[in-house]
Order: sequence, then structure tokens, then C-alpha cells
Amino acid sequence: MQKQHADKKPRSSSQEHLMKTSSAEDEKSDLDLYRGEEEIAEELKKQHQPDSEAVVEAQSSVSAAEDLQTYSEKEWRGNTTKSQLIRKGYEAIASEFRLCRVRGDNYCALRATLFQVLSQSKKLPAWLQDSDIVKWPKELHSDENFLKEWQFPLESKKNNVQHLEQCLDLLKKKWQEAVQCKSLAERERMSQQVFRGLNEEYELLEALKFLMLRTAAQLHLNMEKGSDVPEFCWLLFARDSSKCPKTFLTNHLRHVGFSGGLEQVEMCLLGHSLQQTIKVFRLYKCDTEEFITYYPNDHKNDWPHLVLLTEDDRHYNALIPKKSSRFDEYGRPKWNPPSDGQSNLTTPL
Repeated sequence: MQKQHADKKPRSSSQEHLMKTSSAEDEKSDLDLYRGEEEIAEELKKQHQPDSEAVVEAQSSVSAAEDLQTYSEKEWRGNTTKSQLIRKGYEAIASEFRLCRVRGDNYCALRATLFQVLSQSKKLPAWLQDSDIVKWPKELHSDENFLKEWQFPLESKKNNVQHLEQCLDLLKKKWQEAVQCKSLAERERMSQQVFRGLNEEYELLEALKFLMLRTAAQLHLNMEKGSDVPEFCWLLFARDSSKCPKTFLTNHLRHVGFSGGLEQVEMCLLGHSLQQTIKVFRLYKCDTEEFITYYPNDHKNDWPHLVLLTEDDRHYNALIPKKSSRFDEYGRPKWNPPSDGQSNLTTPL
């Protein structure tokens, strides 16, 4: 493959849709789905207070599973074109999934993804079994003080490298704990205990951000060498604000969770970093070919599917397959053997 600059490679139609941002009006503008850096920091400080009121205020960041149809009818009662479209999207998947609402701050995409990882995983991915995973921050930082500009929700006595080492170690332990659960219900309960809005939760989310940065650095190096890379890489590094991993960190990743969330191309990077396909039902795209979108879109067939839902490409919730669902617990359609003995894929939505 001939070496090319990121901004010279032609964009495919699948890349073009990643550049689009939702222009749909937010008819629920009275509900603030996003919290800023100061609000997150203030909440975490309250949780360190000894009085009981602070403990009571610490609520779960991911709700227990609830019925999709009931939620839709309660939240989208209007008769506007948008309300009807969103309700139609909910109706299309209500028989297959239950909804776990995710706290609506700028961490929501990471939080919804991590919840699905912990609640659905049956085995550890190969990369997480690397005994040197805790050394990855030091290895990356040794290249031009890479992690100098990292920011955490709360200050720590540890330096950035040490703190990220701690985050990665915690991620590995929690993922192992989830895999060791004996049933899907037990994994869901274990996962709910993680998402309490406490330090541990935010350290896990920062671990995901580090994995994204490390993966971006590896992919960018491959691009410079002229090696094959996933399709989304050309768009990720074609942006003026992220021509290289360093500027990607400075202008984008370090702000995720504070003043901004993940863009669609960064959702691709997240999925690739975890070696999990993030399958998203985009309700405002109901009745179009983009109703179901995969991040990354050139995912591996053997990667597990994590199923999320969004109404606007800004806020993400998690979906849990029902027991009678046509999808397995990874969000992939089940194979139903017909009477003639030939395998046949269940008709997709």
C-alpha cells in the first residue's frame, strides 16, 4: 500500500456519515443531559464528605433495566414529527431489548460502553490478558512526555502516569470479576455496583480514554509506515485539530467527560481499542439505512457486539436483550436452523 497523507485519501460513503452531526431540534430542552467539568468535580467532592446526605446523593449512574415501550410513551408524548419518529424507533426494538438509562454527562458514551462490557462479557479479550498492561502508560509517556496534559476529574497525589497505571489495573480486575460471574444476571448486578458515581467509576472511564489514545498512536504509526489501517483512521487524522495522536489528545480526548463527549469517529476508535463492535440504534435515523450503525463499521466478525441506543448522537443508553430476543447477549442475530437443515440468519430489523 502506497503511503498517503490522511487528508488526501478519498472518503467513502460510510466515512461521510461519521462527519454528520445531528441537526434535529431538541424538544426536551428543559432536560440538561450534559454536565460540565465543574459540576462533575463538585459531585465527587460531595461524595468525600462524611455526612450521610452526601452518601444519599450518590446515585447509580446506570439504571436498572426497564421496558422500552413504557419509557418511550412516557418521554415522547408529543405529536411532532420528531416525537413520532422517535417512538417508532423505540417500537421497532421494544420486543427485543430492555433499556438501561445512563447518566447524561459528557462521559455517557464511555459509561454506556463500559457497562455493556462488564455486564455482557464472558471472556477476557486477548489484549487484556497482557501481563504488561499496567506498563503501557509509562511506555507511551516516554515518547515526548505524552501524558503530561492528561486531566482527571479529581486531583491525585500520584502523577499522571501512576494514576493511569492504577486505572488500567482496576479495569483489568473489574473485567476479570465480571467474566467470573456465573450468569448474565449476576454480571448485571456486579456491573450495577460499579456505576455509583464514585472515584472507581471515573478511573475506569479514564482507563478507556487511555486505551483510545494508545490505539490512536499505534494506528497513526501504521499509517506513516504505509500499512493497512481501519477505514475510520483516515477521517480521525484528517481533522485539522487531530493531525497526530498528540493533537488528538490535546484538542479532543482530554476534554471528553469534561466539556465534550465522543464524536462518531471517536466511537469507532473506542470500539477498535476494546476489540468490541459497538452497535448503535440511532432512533432519529429510523426508516433510514443509518438506523443501525456499527462502530467501527469495518468491524471483525468475531468481535462481541455491545448494543447501545441514542436519540440524537449525543447521549447514549444501554440495551439489554430480552430472554426471548432474536439477538444473543452480544447483540448479534441468532441463527435459526430451518427444517431443511440449512442455516439461515434471522430476518434483521
